[in-house]
Amino acid sequence: MSGALRGSWATIPADEERYRPLYARVLGLRFVNPGGVLCFVFFEGTIALAALLALAELVSWWAVLVLPMAVAVMVKLNDLVAAAVVRSAAAVPEQERDRFRQQMAPVVGRVHVDWRPKRGTGVVVSADPPRERGVGVVEPRDVITPGPRDVFRPDLG
Repeated sequence: MSGALRGSWATIPADEERYRPLYARVLGLRFVNPGGVLCFVFFEGTIALAALLALAELVSWWAVLVLPMAVAVMVKLNDLVAAAVVRSAAAVPEQERDRFRQQMAPVVGRVHVDWRPKRGTGVVVSADPPRERGVGVVEPRDVITPGPRDVFRPDLG
């Protein structure tokens, strides 16, 4: 086969179609492209899970057949939803897409922060141990400009 697409909305070339896992080919997935490990989990993993649940007598043995089919239906439904999203995105004019990209572009700005110490009439809580004068007593002359180890709390006072 040539490199032509399988359908008008197909995303996988026909040459690569034969290398896809059997699970994806049987379900006819066009937009969801699970790899080999994920297909193993979807099919054999759900069979093993259903068998374990049936052996534990939590479900009936019908679950061994029903659970893999339910997972296959959900994977196919996910593929159909992905197809609808791609079609609706293709219907949006290019001008609208450009406008949306401009609106969603991240904005990087700068702000000036003044790190000079300011004098205030607050209480200074220090990380240093209290001095000898009075343990835990803060006198008005002890209110100083906070240093790098101090926390300035102007709301106290």
